[in-house]
Amino acid sequence: MRELLAPVRQLVHKVDAATPPDRDRAVDALRAFAILGVVLGHWLVTALVADGGALHGASPLQHLPWLAPISWVFQTLAVFFLVGGHVATKSYASARARGQSYGQWLGARLTRLFKPVAAVLALWSAVTAGLLLSGAGAATVHTFVTLALSPLWFLLVFAGLTAATPLVARLNPLWPLAVVLHVDLIRFGLGGPAWLGWINVAAGWLVPYTLGAAWTRGELTRRSGWVLLLGGAAAAAGLVAWGGYPASMVGVPGAAISNLNPPTLAAVAFGLAQCGLALLLREPLRRGLRRPAAWAAVALVNLSAMTIFLWHQTAMMAVTALGLLAGAPLPGLHTAPDGPGWILARLAWLPVFALGLAVCWAAFRTYEQGGRRRSRGGSRVVRVHRPRSGTAGARRAGRA
Repeated sequence: MRELLAPVRQLVHKVDAATPPDRDRAVDALRAFAILGVVLGHWLVTALVADGGALHGASPLQHLPWLAPISWVFQTLAVFFLVGGHVATKSYASARARGQSYGQWLGARLTRLFKPVAAVLALWSAVTAGLLLSGAGAATVHTFVTLALSPLWFLLVFAGLTAATPLVARLNPLWPLAVVLHVDLIRFGLGGPAWLGWINVAAGWLVPYTLGAAWTRGELTRRSGWVLLLGGAAAAAGLVAWGGYPASMVGVPGAAISNLNPPTLAAVAFGLAQCGLALLLREPLRRGLRRPAAWAAVALVNLSAMTIFLWHQTAMMAVTALGLLAGAPLPGLHTAPDGPGWILARLAWLPVFALGLAVCWAAFRTYEQGGRRRSRGGSRVVRVHRPRSGTAGARRAGRA
């Protein structure tokens, strides 16, 4: 066993030794946790129910509202934008110091952001055509394509905020928060038009993004973390308890109001609490990631962050589709998510989804990593990319 583990130990120590001493490992850890939270959250609350030869989407939150706390744990998008704002503003300042123009900086970041998307679009264009030609129902095809491409909305929003980085780098987060507040007051309090809520797609995610910029400026202390955590949690709880907002922080099919699509004041308040917790965890994470094994795991997740984010839904759907070959609906995979039995069965399927994601990772990771360049000494340089789902830069993690 010791001989089998020797290469793993060697890789772990290489990654640790090659990491620049000034790298903030807590940033990478927060990003990795946010990515894995999104993946597990989608796998737990997204069901594909077989009904008369067709598959349609469902959610256990429809039938089991007491599961709403799951969304509080796994809806981690605010942390993505917090880290994204921090890294983008830091990267832009560094680019300016090197004499790089705004256009060069933005072009490089957006190229890294959208290059892996091409593989997803190409594959799903082919899959969609194949499904339609094979006689699959339009409802099934629509369900598949919607789930597969749903991560792309996040990239579009993040790309817009990245482009606006020079303008929002010094923006006080209270300004976009005030916009969210007034939009919700008009929508829900004064009976305003529903379309007004889409303003919050930009304003809502701008709140944690500008908090990330404040982090870069050194304005967020440990006290700030406690204020955000306690204040955001209290505001979110009050809005759910007395403001008429749903308890789930993700969308629930058939619900009158979604906290996420578009973001509501409750979702933004909850995001502030998440950002506060993230800030409080910085020092413990830095201490914990001094351990080479822990840091290597975080670095490897960041190296494939975009691949994990873009392909996790495809992996789940591939397992679900292959499961139809069994001839009968499989519990937790094709059955309605309407009871505790479905939850237990779905937990058993998570390792299978992970295996499917590993296959996708092996097939498509090169689109994210863009190959490995060699250093002057001839050794390979491994780059840990800022996840385009949450950040868009790339910094070297080490050499292997």
